[in-house]
Amino acid sequence: MYTKKNVVAMLLAGGQGSRLYALTKNVAKPAVPYGGKYRLIDFPLSNCTNSGIDTVGVLTQYQPLVLNEYIGNGQPWDLDKMNGGVHVLPPYESQAGASWYEGTANAIYQNMNFIRRYDPEYVVVLGGDHIYKMDYSKMVDFHIANDADCTISVIDVPLAEASRFGIMICDEQNKVIDFVEKPKEPKSTLASMGIYVFSWKKLEKYLIENENDANAKRDRGEKWSKDFGKDIITSMLRDKQRLFAYEFEGYWKDVGTLDSLWEANMDLLSPSVPLDLYDPSWKIYSRSNYMPPQYIGSNARVENSMIAEGSSVDGSVDFSILFDGVTVEEGATVDYSIVMPGTVIKSGAVVEYSIVGSDCVIEGGVHIGKSPEQVENRDDWGIAVVGHNVTVSGGKSVEPKQIIGENI
Repeated sequence: MYTKKNVVAMLLAGGQGSRLYALTKNVAKPAVPYGGKYRLIDFPLSNCTNSGIDTVGVLTQYQPLVLNEYIGNGQPWDLDKMNGGVHVLPPYESQAGASWYEGTANAIYQNMNFIRRYDPEYVVVLGGDHIYKMDYSKMVDFHIANDADCTISVIDVPLAEASRFGIMICDEQNKVIDFVEKPKEPKSTLASMGIYVFSWKKLEKYLIENENDANAKRDRGEKWSKDFGKDIITSMLRDKQRLFAYEFEGYWKDVGTLDSLWEANMDLLSPSVPLDLYDPSWKIYSRSNYMPPQYIGSNARVENSMIAEGSSVDGSVDFSILFDGVTVEEGATVDYSIVMPGTVIKSGAVVEYSIVGSDCVIEGGVHIGKSPEQVENRDDWGIAVVGHNVTVSGGKSVEPKQIIGENI
């Protein structure tokens, strides 16, 4: 017997994150390290806890091992509950057969029995790969106050970037009157953040309809999809359901590319960016490795950087983020870079404007990345990337925009 919950959250964490290339070769995108001690999934999980949502389904699919291990029983986020808590929900085989998740809507459809256990009034649907702080309870209150069937969180984006997002057109009361997925000529700058609140009975109806309709189209050889933006939202608009846009104000970053991941980390070192990881009223929780304190040697030079526990620095580090257990030997230089857990930067190596994955060895004489000023044609510049568990041998170089996934 399960206790009824007012709100259940469903967190879509099965994405491959193919545009992060070597960094997601063996790791699901929501498990990508961020900010010295976190992973991307820490943000929606912490937001749920801080918002008073204690029942969360995490839908995994691509390379789930690290993510499943990291979430564990949910204890770091206070989600290790006897009734509710966090549940990892991979695809499974039923009497009807086995199937991978075939889209965001299908992923929720396949787990409707999990939601039905708790008989909620509302379901919050979240992505697992965005960086932001948000009180979902306020969004649920907004949903209730407007007697909405679906509420979509939106953020105002520059017109030049609007074509990258699903765009909402709203009336004066923020009621959604049209939705266009990645329009070539946007009529609005209100971009969907991929965060939804649904009245459960209404969502259940549209998930079943979409599943049946898409399967019928597939059987006829027609084009089909099982997606929230393309199918659920557009169907609800077609049927004149009550959809509202909830305007979010604050820091929000979609880290879908290597450049955006680098920028999101660098943002933490900027005093003008309104993402405060030190705010005691809205903590971002994570699973700790319980390592010893950081060590900064007498000959080290560290400026405007984040150095996580267990790191040992004897070289030069400027405007960079070092994760736990990183070693920077004397004579090594790290500038404007992200160095993920367990990596060793040996004496004589230079790492600048780069992302270096976990458990790498960067040997002496290696040069990874360049500053924009060192590149003659600005279009040729970009972040250099070294994937996880890679050794870069002495004397080798990794150029701007180059991505290394194997030992060189």
